[in-house]
Amino acid sequence: MEDFEKKVSISEPENTSKPINMENQAEEKQEKGSKINTTNETILGLLRRFLAVQQRRALAYARLKRGFEDYRVSGGELAFQQLCSEITLEFNDCSKQVLEMESKFACPAYCREDLAGLLRSVQVKEKEKLNLTATIQVLKKAGRPSERLVSHENCRFTQSTGHECMHIQQITEESGTEEAEADSEYDNALKEAVQGMQDAVISINEYLEEVRYEIAALEDE
Repeated sequence: MEDFEKKVSISEPENTSKPINMENQAEEKQEKGSKINTTNETILGLLRRFLAVQQRRALAYARLKRGFEDYRVSGGELAFQQLCSEITLEFNDCSKQVLEMESKFACPAYCREDLAGLLRSVQVKEKEKLNLTATIQVLKKAGRPSERLVSHENCRFTQSTGHECMHIQQITEESGTEEAEADSEYDNALKEAVQGMQDAVISINEYLEEVRYEIAALEDE
Protein backbone atom coordinates (compact mmCIF):
# COMPACT_ATOMS: atom_id res chain seq x y z
CA MET A 1 0.00 0.00 0.00
CA GLU A 2 2.82 2.35 0.87
CA ASP A 3 4.56 1.59 -2.43
CA PHE A 4 1.30 2.20 -4.28
CA GLU A 5 0.87 5.62 -2.62
CA LYS A 6 4.39 6.57 -3.58
CA LYS A 7 3.76 5.57 -7.16
CA VAL A 8 0.47 7.41 -7.54
CA SER A 9 1.14 10.37 -5.29
CA ILE A 10 -0.18 13.56 -6.88
CA SER A 11 2.03 16.59 -6.86
CA GLU A 12 1.09 20.17 -7.71
CA PRO A 13 2.18 21.19 -11.25
CA GLU A 14 5.05 23.60 -11.43
CA ASN A 15 4.17 27.13 -12.48
CA THR A 16 6.18 27.59 -15.69
CA SER A 17 4.66 30.90 -16.66
CA LYS A 18 6.92 33.90 -16.46
CA PRO A 19 6.08 36.57 -13.94
CA ILE A 20 4.19 39.52 -15.42
CA ASN A 21 6.40 42.55 -15.68
CA MET A 22 4.04 45.46 -15.04
CA GLU A 23 6.78 47.95 -15.73
CA ASN A 24 7.30 46.61 -19.29
CA GLN A 25 3.57 46.71 -19.95
CA ALA A 26 3.40 50.32 -18.84
CA GLU A 27 6.31 51.25 -21.08
CA GLU A 28 4.72 49.53 -24.09
CA LYS A 29 1.42 51.26 -23.43
CA GLN A 30 3.16 54.60 -23.10
CA GLU A 31 5.11 54.02 -26.33
CA LYS A 32 1.93 53.05 -28.18
CA GLY A 33 0.15 56.16 -26.90
CA SER A 34 3.10 58.31 -27.94
CA LYS A 35 2.96 56.92 -31.49
CA ILE A 36 -0.78 57.61 -31.70
CA ASN A 37 -0.28 61.18 -30.50
CA THR A 38 2.49 61.73 -33.03
CA THR A 39 0.30 60.37 -35.85
CA ASN A 40 -2.63 62.54 -34.83
CA GLU A 41 -0.41 65.61 -34.67
CA THR A 42 0.83 64.91 -38.19
CA ILE A 43 -2.73 64.44 -39.49
CA LEU A 44 -3.77 67.63 -37.74
CA GLY A 45 -0.92 69.50 -39.37
CA LEU A 46 -1.86 68.20 -42.82
CA LEU A 47 -5.50 69.19 -42.41
CA ARG A 48 -4.55 72.69 -41.31
CA ARG A 49 -2.21 72.95 -44.26
CA PHE A 50 -5.05 71.86 -46.54
CA LEU A 51 -7.28 74.67 -45.24
CA ALA A 52 -4.44 77.11 -45.89
CA VAL A 53 -4.24 75.89 -49.50
CA GLN A 54 -7.99 76.42 -49.88
CA GLN A 55 -7.54 79.98 -48.62
CA ARG A 56 -4.93 80.52 -51.33
CA ARG A 57 -7.43 79.29 -53.89
CA ALA A 58 -10.08 81.69 -52.62
CA LEU A 59 -7.68 84.63 -52.87
CA ALA A 60 -6.71 83.58 -56.40
CA TYR A 61 -10.37 83.49 -57.46
CA ALA A 62 -10.95 86.94 -55.99
CA ARG A 63 -7.94 88.25 -57.89
CA LEU A 64 -9.15 86.65 -61.11
CA LYS A 65 -12.62 88.16 -60.68
CA ARG A 66 -11.20 91.67 -60.17
CA GLY A 67 -8.90 91.24 -63.14
CA PHE A 68 -11.76 90.14 -65.40
CA GLU A 69 -13.91 93.10 -64.32
CA ASP A 70 -11.01 95.48 -65.07
CA TYR A 71 -10.52 93.79 -68.45
CA ARG A 72 -14.17 94.29 -69.41
CA VAL A 73 -13.86 97.99 -68.62
CA SER A 74 -10.43 98.72 -70.07
CA GLY A 75 -10.09 96.02 -72.71
CA GLY A 76 -6.48 95.38 -71.68
CA GLU A 77 -6.05 91.97 -73.31
CA LEU A 78 -2.32 91.60 -72.60
CA ALA A 79 -2.64 92.41 -68.90
CA PHE A 80 -5.54 89.99 -68.49
CA GLN A 81 -3.70 87.18 -70.27
CA GLN A 82 -0.71 87.73 -67.97
CA LEU A 83 -3.02 87.54 -64.96
CA CYS A 84 -4.58 84.30 -66.25
CA SER A 85 -1.11 82.77 -66.60
CA GLU A 86 -0.21 83.69 -63.02
CA ILE A 87 -3.52 82.37 -61.67
CA THR A 88 -3.04 79.11 -63.58
CA LEU A 89 0.36 78.59 -61.95
CA GLU A 90 -1.16 79.31 -58.54
CA PHE A 91 -3.97 76.79 -59.03
CA ASN A 92 -1.54 74.16 -60.33
CA ASP A 93 0.65 74.53 -57.25
CA CYS A 94 -2.38 74.27 -54.96
CA SER A 95 -3.54 71.09 -56.70
CA LYS A 96 -0.06 69.59 -56.46
CA GLN A 97 0.06 70.18 -52.70
CA VAL A 98 -3.41 68.70 -52.14
CA LEU A 99 -2.47 65.60 -54.14
CA GLU A 100 0.59 65.13 -51.93
CA MET A 101 -1.55 65.38 -48.79
CA GLU A 102 -4.08 62.95 -50.25
CA SER A 103 -1.30 60.46 -50.92
CA LYS A 104 -0.02 60.75 -47.33
CA PHE A 105 -3.45 60.14 -45.83
CA ALA A 106 -3.87 56.99 -47.94
CA CYS A 107 -0.45 55.51 -47.06
CA PRO A 108 -0.13 52.68 -44.47
CA ALA A 109 1.50 55.02 -41.94
CA TYR A 110 -1.78 56.88 -41.45
CA CYS A 111 -4.48 54.65 -43.02
CA ARG A 112 -6.93 57.54 -43.34
CA GLU A 113 -8.57 56.72 -46.64
CA ASP A 114 -11.61 58.68 -45.45
CA LEU A 115 -9.57 61.89 -45.38
CA ALA A 116 -7.87 61.02 -48.66
CA GLY A 117 -11.31 60.59 -50.24
CA LEU A 118 -12.44 63.90 -48.77
CA LEU A 119 -9.53 65.77 -50.35
CA ARG A 120 -10.11 63.90 -53.60
CA SER A 121 -13.72 65.08 -53.66
CA VAL A 122 -12.62 68.67 -53.12
CA GLN A 123 -10.19 68.39 -56.01
CA VAL A 124 -12.97 67.18 -58.34
CA LYS A 125 -15.23 70.07 -57.38
CA GLU A 126 -12.40 72.60 -57.63
CA LYS A 127 -11.75 71.45 -61.18
CA GLU A 128 -15.45 71.83 -62.03
CA LYS A 129 -15.48 75.29 -60.48
CA LEU A 130 -12.43 76.42 -62.46
CA ASN A 131 -13.80 75.10 -65.77
CA LEU A 132 -17.18 76.76 -65.17
CA THR A 133 -15.48 80.02 -64.19
CA ALA A 134 -13.66 79.99 -67.53
CA THR A 135 -16.94 79.23 -69.35
CA ILE A 136 -18.70 82.14 -67.66
CA GLN A 137 -15.88 84.52 -68.56
CA VAL A 138 -15.90 83.42 -72.20
CA LEU A 139 -19.67 83.92 -72.42
CA LYS A 140 -19.56 87.32 -70.74
CA LYS A 141 -16.67 88.37 -72.94
CA ALA A 142 -18.67 87.49 -76.08
CA GLY A 143 -21.90 89.07 -74.81
CA ARG A 144 -25.47 88.39 -75.90
CA PRO A 145 -25.71 87.97 -79.69
CA SER A 146 -28.14 90.88 -80.07
CA GLU A 147 -25.86 93.20 -78.07
CA ARG A 148 -22.50 92.38 -79.65
CA LEU A 149 -20.57 95.19 -81.25
CA VAL A 150 -20.40 95.08 -85.02
CA SER A 151 -17.00 95.03 -86.71
CA HIS A 152 -16.72 97.15 -89.88
CA GLU A 153 -13.52 95.53 -91.17
CA ASN A 154 -15.28 94.12 -94.25
CA CYS A 155 -17.23 97.28 -95.09
CA ARG A 156 -16.50 99.36 -98.23
CA PHE A 157 -15.36 102.97 -98.18
CA THR A 158 -15.58 105.13 -101.33
CA GLN A 159 -15.34 108.85 -101.93
CA SER A 160 -18.74 109.03 -103.55
CA THR A 161 -20.80 107.03 -101.08
CA GLY A 162 -18.55 107.06 -98.05
CA HIS A 163 -19.08 104.14 -95.64
CA GLU A 164 -21.07 101.35 -97.24
CA CYS A 165 -21.91 99.15 -94.26
CA MET A 166 -22.10 95.45 -95.06
CA HIS A 167 -24.11 94.81 -91.90
CA ILE A 168 -27.24 96.70 -92.96
CA GLN A 169 -29.91 94.19 -93.77
CA GLN A 170 -33.64 94.15 -94.02
CA ILE A 171 -35.22 93.27 -90.73
CA THR A 172 -37.67 90.47 -91.22
CA GLU A 173 -39.72 88.32 -88.90
CA GLU A 174 -37.38 85.40 -89.63
CA SER A 175 -34.22 87.32 -88.74
CA GLY A 176 -35.83 88.64 -85.57
CA THR A 177 -36.76 85.10 -84.54
CA GLU A 178 -33.23 83.85 -85.15
CA GLU A 179 -31.77 86.63 -83.02
CA ALA A 180 -34.20 85.90 -80.20
CA GLU A 181 -33.33 82.20 -80.31
CA ALA A 182 -29.62 83.01 -80.22
CA ASP A 183 -30.15 85.25 -77.18
CA SER A 184 -32.17 82.54 -75.49
CA GLU A 185 -29.45 79.93 -76.05
CA TYR A 186 -26.86 82.36 -74.68
CA ASP A 187 -28.93 83.14 -71.58
CA ASN A 188 -29.52 79.43 -70.88
CA ALA A 189 -25.81 78.60 -71.28
CA LEU A 190 -24.80 81.39 -68.91
CA LYS A 191 -27.47 80.46 -66.38
CA GLU A 192 -26.42 76.79 -66.47
CA ALA A 193 -22.75 77.68 -65.96
CA VAL A 194 -23.50 80.03 -63.06
CA GLN A 195 -25.74 77.45 -61.38
CA GLY A 196 -23.13 74.74 -61.86
CA MET A 197 -20.44 76.89 -60.28
CA GLN A 198 -22.71 77.74 -57.32
CA ASP A 199 -23.40 74.03 -56.79
CA ALA A 200 -19.66 73.30 -56.87
CA VAL A 201 -18.99 76.03 -54.30
CA ILE A 202 -21.69 74.63 -51.98
CA SER A 203 -20.18 71.13 -52.23
CA ILE A 204 -16.67 72.43 -51.54
CA ASN A 205 -17.87 74.35 -48.47
CA GLU A 206 -19.59 71.21 -47.15
CA TYR A 207 -16.37 69.21 -47.56
CA LEU A 208 -14.38 71.95 -45.80
CA GLU A 209 -16.83 71.83 -42.92
CA GLU A 210 -16.10 68.10 -42.57
CA VAL A 211 -12.39 68.90 -42.44
CA ARG A 212 -12.99 71.44 -39.67
CA TYR A 213 -14.98 68.88 -37.68
CA GLU A 214 -12.09 66.42 -38.01
CA ILE A 215 -9.63 69.05 -36.83
CA ALA A 216 -11.80 69.83 -33.81
CA ALA A 217 -12.07 66.11 -32.95
CA LEU A 218 -8.30 65.63 -33.14
CA GLU A 219 -7.68 68.71 -31.00
CA ASP A 220 -9.98 67.31 -28.29
CA GLU A 221 -8.09 63.99 -28.07
